Amino acid sequence: MHNSSRRGFMGKAFGAVAGVGAVGSLVAMKKSWDPLPSVKAAGFTTLDMSIYKEGELVTEKWRGKPIFVLKKTAEMVAKQTEDQKARDIVVNGEHYMVAIGLCTHLGCIPGYNPDDETFLCACHGGMFDFAGEVTKAPPPRGFDIPPFKIEGNQMILGEAGPEYEAMKNSGVTL
Repeated sequence: MHNSSRRGFMGKAFGAVAGVGAVGSLVAMKKSWDPLPSVKAAGFTTLDMSIYKEGELVTEKWRGKPIFVLKKTAEMVAKQTEDQKARDIVVNGEHYMVAIGLCTHLGCIPGYNPDDETFLCACHGGMFDFAGEVTKAPPPRGFDIPPFKIEGNQMILGEAGPEYEAMKNSGVTL
């Protein structure tokens, strides 16, 4: 009888160790399926819109792509057409052009000329205005606008808020 209780104890102890090992293995396997923290962080970029200067183009980075941020001057806002106004992102009364800084023709990065407020893609001569609209072909459409959400002075790139959804539904961006 003494022998069988010892055998029962050993069986239970082995079962407990095996159960803990199985749970640990499942937890480790699940963690290997989760995206890395660096990948999660790359999905969203928060921009403080109050730091940008009027008329000055700043290139930010989101998901490895250049993001053009141009705070428009009062003169730019005053001379805009309706199509250009539709592309404006307004944060606390200030007008911005925020766009993925890649030419929609072949994906080149256009250069900005602040003197005439245009973007020129040197590869094939495509031009965009200060609102991101095409002014000279071959680009098939204006700059794409990344998904964004506005919270106070902050713009969160990578999250689609109501302003972005309205632009997307009206055909301003893809």
